[in-house]
Amino acid sequence: MGTTASAAPQPVSVASPLESVHGNGMADSRQSLSMSPFQTVNIHNNKAKSIITNKVAPVVITYNCRQEFQIHDDILKTNYKLGQISDTMPEHYLVQGEYFMVQDVYSKADVLNTTGSYGAPNFRQVKGSYPLYGMGQPSLNGFKQVLQRLQAQGHEEVIFFCVREEPVVFLHKDDDFVPYTPRRKENLHENLHGLEKEVLVESLELTIRKELHDFAKLNENIFFVYNDIEYFKDEPQKISITCEEDIHVTEEVYKRPMFTMPAYRYYRLPLPMEGAPLEEDFDAFVNILRERPSLSLGHNASRPLPALLFSCQVGVGRTNLAMILGTLVMNRLKGDSHSTKDYFLNRTIQSLERYFYLIVFNAYLHEQYPLAFVSNFSQWMCCHAWLYRLLACMDLSELSYLAPDVLSTMKEMKAVNFRRVPKMPIYGVAQPTSEAAGAVLAHLTDERRKHSHVLWVNLQEELVLEGNGQIFTPREPSLTLEQEKQMKMFKSCLTVQEIFNQHKSSHQGLVYKRIPLPDCSAPREEDFDKLLEAMKSALAEDSHSAFVFNCSNGKGRTTTAMVVAVLTLWHFNGFPEFADDEIVSVPDAKYTKGEFEVVMQLVRLLPDGHRMKREVDMALDSVSETMTPMHYHLREIIICTYRQIKSGKTEKECQQLLLRSLQCLERYIYLILFNTYLHLEKKDSWQRSFAVWMEQVAARAGVYDILNQLGFSEFENPRDTPLARLRCRWQQQNIQSLPFRGEFV
Repeated sequence: MGTTASAAPQPVSVASPLESVHGNGMADSRQSLSMSPFQTVNIHNNKAKSIITNKVAPVVITYNCRQEFQIHDDILKTNYKLGQISDTMPEHYLVQGEYFMVQDVYSKADVLNTTGSYGAPNFRQVKGSYPLYGMGQPSLNGFKQVLQRLQAQGHEEVIFFCVREEPVVFLHKDDDFVPYTPRRKENLHENLHGLEKEVLVESLELTIRKELHDFAKLNENIFFVYNDIEYFKDEPQKISITCEEDIHVTEEVYKRPMFTMPAYRYYRLPLPMEGAPLEEDFDAFVNILRERPSLSLGHNASRPLPALLFSCQVGVGRTNLAMILGTLVMNRLKGDSHSTKDYFLNRTIQSLERYFYLIVFNAYLHEQYPLAFVSNFSQWMCCHAWLYRLLACMDLSELSYLAPDVLSTMKEMKAVNFRRVPKMPIYGVAQPTSEAAGAVLAHLTDERRKHSHVLWVNLQEELVLEGNGQIFTPREPSLTLEQEKQMKMFKSCLTVQEIFNQHKSSHQGLVYKRIPLPDCSAPREEDFDKLLEAMKSALAEDSHSAFVFNCSNGKGRTTTAMVVAVLTLWHFNGFPEFADDEIVSVPDAKYTKGEFEVVMQLVRLLPDGHRMKREVDMALDSVSETMTPMHYHLREIIICTYRQIKSGKTEKECQQLLLRSLQCLERYIYLILFNTYLHLEKKDSWQRSFAVWMEQVAARAGVYDILNQLGFSEFENPRDTPLARLRCRWQQQNIQSLPFRGEFV
């Protein structure tokens, strides 16, 4: 009698040694045991007459002796593991022994709403005429729709780059194949990244496909996946897998169009989710440039450039980076290298290291393109090792003049983030150049506004110089000889004081003052006095004076000074009528309204405390009304920064976030205290300074006691962190500041 099936095999099940999972909701696991020749075998139809065991596999003979079949237990020998999201959800097999399969792209991630119309989330083309496109992860049908659209637009040659480093498989669902990715239970929203380079992601996808097929075999052709990881409604979902053809890997989805589109090519170019690409990643990109004739300098100029299509999961971070690489290539092919620098500068603060490598790679292209890439990027970098030293010394301060113009006022006003408090002569702006300062002054003194007297207050505590029309901030360590040569190449070098002295000749009513405020933290008591005295002097000179405040980016310190100015003018000219509180139904609404326990403790202490806080809130709202693109509102930043502590990757990062949230909270409290001071000392025309009032009045009332145990007592015990104490918190303010002697000029 043979050992292979002589007829169609009957359904067979092996008595599973897997027990039910109990516990605290953690993804518990049990290892399945391979079936030995002596294990009990159960036949669903109970027609087995005898079982013959051998070294290969048991042979089953049915009662009518007409059928025999062999039980192969290869699936069970693999020692698969079980797990569950929580006690209330079913237990099922885990990919690679630890991962759950999650639908790749959540519908809300498609912020451009292009899935229905274009086939992929966040599908877009770069500005200008370059045929560069980016998108998030599409389904199989969605990808076909994208290619059809590109063909309809006249693109004969399409080169597609998948820049994902994590594995993706496509599961058969209705009439489509939908992408799913393995994820850890600890963070179902985060893809796997930082995988070993030795293991090709394509091989891992094939392994996952084999596992999913095996899992389905063990569970009546059903496997569990997760679509809604926000609320877990009706989760997990059952998906039918009857054969491996019900599962596609990335290579199958993206390579098969080459049979119907001869000029279509696909490349997998894994890029890291965070930080700059490795030199080897650039090498892989260069190898693609080498082998594509249409991307060489010798390409036929009469033929259109190929369409370059890039995709990661959502179509944002890595896709943006890849599209920038594509822009560099297009610039070289078109002979236009000037627009690249401007394009990158707007993103410097967001990703300084990426920006550094993109500039370096552009220099590499300039040198190596004409040489047909004699050296790869890794070798070229080693020959220019000084670039690594430059990268090691790089920080944000040396590029602090590159404040992102999120309010888009640069084009019209020449100034970054220029804004006005509605119906008040109070303005804010980032650190201006001489040209920008002139444009703002011309705006304030024109026929419409007619401000003959302008008080301009510079709030920066950093050293600032203008060289060749750009703002620079000197930094440690001391300049090298080569850098000194570069400094001498400046055609002009002015201090901020000299900039405004030049403008006084054409604006007689201009008064410039430097009142440095600490970044992030609350102003010092004497800082409030300096701001108040400057405003009192300006109003005594001209009751219709305009007030302009600037810091490095026009956000934090500028907003604080503008609120001080709003409160001061209200005390001089009268308070407006305030509308009733709006009912807010958003997450953390209580805290975005500033109703922290420590704040409400202060409110209960202060005379008419609720009014003091309400007036500050109205001032903050009026100043922030024009700042929506900045996403900067002091009360919101307090709670948002604190919430970020949970996602901090290191203890140092968590401490920095806690310090920042406490500093913003302290700034908010000081504004309430200053408003209280303005009310109580108004009868004496504020003869007693705020600093003295805090010492003689507020301190005795216990205000500093509150500040000395500052924290978020609704979430944690403030005594658990040294930052709750004034001593520790205030010491942190000057740690990052560069020492200097003398006065600002």
